[in-house]
Amino acid sequence: MGEYKFSIEKLPEVVSGLKEYRVYAPVKEEEGEVVRYKLIDENTRMSIGAGEEFSNSNVPPKELMFPETETLFKFHLGEGRMEAPSLDDKRVVLGIRPCDAQACSIVDNLFGWDFADPYYQKRRENTVLVGLACSSPCSNCFCPSLGGGPAEEKYLDAIMFDLGDTLYLRTITEKGEELAGALSGVLESATDAEKSAAEKQAGEALEKIKRSVDTKGIPEKLPSLYDHPMWEQFSDRCLGCGICTFLCPTCHCFDIQDEVECFDARRARMWDSCMFSEYTVHASGHNPRPTRKQRTRNRISHKYSYFPEKFDVIACVGCGRCINYCPVNIDILDILEKTKEARAKEEKTA
Repeated sequence: MGEYKFSIEKLPEVVSGLKEYRVYAPVKEEEGEVVRYKLIDENTRMSIGAGEEFSNSNVPPKELMFPETETLFKFHLGEGRMEAPSLDDKRVVLGIRPCDAQACSIVDNLFGWDFADPYYQKRRENTVLVGLACSSPCSNCFCPSLGGGPAEEKYLDAIMFDLGDTLYLRTITEKGEELAGALSGVLESATDAEKSAAEKQAGEALEKIKRSVDTKGIPEKLPSLYDHPMWEQFSDRCLGCGICTFLCPTCHCFDIQDEVECFDARRARMWDSCMFSEYTVHASGHNPRPTRKQRTRNRISHKYSYFPEKFDVIACVGCGRCINYCPVNIDILDILEKTKEARAKEEKTA
């Protein structure tokens, strides 16, 4: 595919040149330091280039494919018609990190499994993912352990490298090249200097990642640790706030509710969390996972055992968000290391 460059000063021109697309990019919210992906125009101050360095967004861009709250359809009581939202808009996610793009490919498995979810599938199909390679991964990143990397291209349509005054753009798929075609008046052909600088940046970023975990054998060994006391060690600190799941780019639990106001009503889908006590409550009132120990065990087992058993991929990309934002400092890497130690001890004494 093609290799291009453009001045960081032309970023607004890039956005305005994408007239056929709704453009989303990382933006720092006015109050606080929270970075999340928002619909932008050429006047939006994006967290891309020009000193806007950030390791990753606080809120993952999964909400662009799988909204925090979405209307599935509306209806009017007493009438036999329903109104579903239009999802035909072409979209670009500009500046998505490679780990979050990888997360999209993981969640694809769930929403395209026994039933192809039309809402998710349509958004995914109409979205172009333009990555922004990491130059300064956060201290808790461990993406190489899950098959990713600061400049991994596998799950993207195009990737950008912030080289200071210049952004180097490499297209990877036909969707990426089509987008570059729409920007022919802004983009220039990249030179060997930009290519070399991008390769150097990718290598240096990879060296900055200090945390890792060997995932070999974990999916197979976790079930045998179902009753191990280590789950109490970690769950005793858990507050059950659900931040680890809401800020995880691969968590996909949801609830569906019908909401009525006078004669107007809608069916809505919204994020839910397996860390909430009411998440598994049956209509009978029975709760098969009433304790935080059981919910902590289920969360880890789902990501590292149940999901890979079903889809042959671990439901984690090593972004580090669950570690960074846990209010009581529960560390998933500590949990995974403990599971390996516990299993090794059991095998030794067997």
